[in-house]
Amino acid sequence: MSRFSRRCLCVALVTGCLTGLPPGRVSAAPPATPTSLWVYVGTYTGGDSQGVYLSQLNLSTGELSPPKLVAEVSNPSFLAIHPGGRYLYTVNEDAKFKDQKSGGVSAFAIAAKSGKLKPINQQPSRGTGPCHIVVDRTGTNVLVANYGGGSVASLPIRDDGGLAPASSFIQHTGSSILPRQKGPHAHSINVDLGNRYAVVADLGLDKLLVYRFGSIKGTLTANKPAATKLPGGSAPRHFDFHPSGRFAYVINEASLTITALTYDGDRGVLKVIQTVPTLPKGVTKQGSTAQIIVHPSGKFVYGSNRGHDSIVAYAIDPKTGKLTYIAHQKTLGKTPRNFNIDPTGRYLLACNQNTHTIHTFGIHPKTGVLKPTGKSIRVPSPVCVQFMKPRK
Repeated sequence: MSRFSRRCLCVALVTGCLTGLPPGRVSAAPPATPTSLWVYVGTYTGGDSQGVYLSQLNLSTGELSPPKLVAEVSNPSFLAIHPGGRYLYTVNEDAKFKDQKSGGVSAFAIAAKSGKLKPINQQPSRGTGPCHIVVDRTGTNVLVANYGGGSVASLPIRDDGGLAPASSFIQHTGSSILPRQKGPHAHSINVDLGNRYAVVADLGLDKLLVYRFGSIKGTLTANKPAATKLPGGSAPRHFDFHPSGRFAYVINEASLTITALTYDGDRGVLKVIQTVPTLPKGVTKQGSTAQIIVHPSGKFVYGSNRGHDSIVAYAIDPKTGKLTYIAHQKTLGKTPRNFNIDPTGRYLLACNQNTHTIHTFGIHPKTGVLKPTGKSIRVPSPVCVQFMKPRK
């Protein structure tokens, strides 16, 4: 199958996912809700961890099965699953790739019955310390943010699911006011719902940089305007779009805040409308933030606090995109670097990096309040969770 034909197929797959229809169909009864989901866990290696682990989430109870090692790979600190469900990609958050000053990106085939990962190939990420990765919505490119190198890259996906060398690479320049902001630090990259623009949260620059994205050739080019500036010392880290495509949210690591923005998907323009704290009132500034996720319903947004070791929940006004505080929930461990919400919106899984646990929390569908299920597993240095419906 040619790259163009595969792109058309992937568009059909993604369209099915977004509309709730089976892949490749334009009309059908809604698919049955799965009873369980595979949960892939990315980790930091060097201690007890050896790579990527796999658990299974029971959607009735919130219980997680004992994790199994499914791929030995260096520092897979962030994962992305292909929209077709056949491939998984990881960053390798390292400072050296073979003889190059670069981290790596690894491609794996997913075994249909077991979920185990079979290595396909690796490519350099073109910058040190890659920390975030996504697959574009047509399934034809992997995009990666290099924290250490302060750069971003796009790598085409081959017909066998493997990765070609980077087709686009952009080196950021500049600085901001904090000691750790003496240079750029691209911390995340996200593609919008139209697959036309990529937004990069650069912690070192206090900017959300916007790039026009061409999925056929895997190109990234600066948008006009090229960026949205945040207050000095914010240190934007992770970013998420609202499912409506009209709003977006970024969590700021140093200022411990969440910034809400409107988004013009035709022009790729973000505008700040509100900034709110991630810590409870009266709590002295401590630690830093990490992950931010908008609930699949679009009703709520959640952010994690490392140090306070909690998840903050805010309600989203559907008309304005502005936020109203709901509650905080402790993650029952230390250093929640990452968390994720399953596609059904029932559960939030919080990775406690320094206590080596993942806890599950039920999400109230009307209030957004988190409630511990009492279910957890131990995984060495967990720092990313991604969900997938088991393939038959």
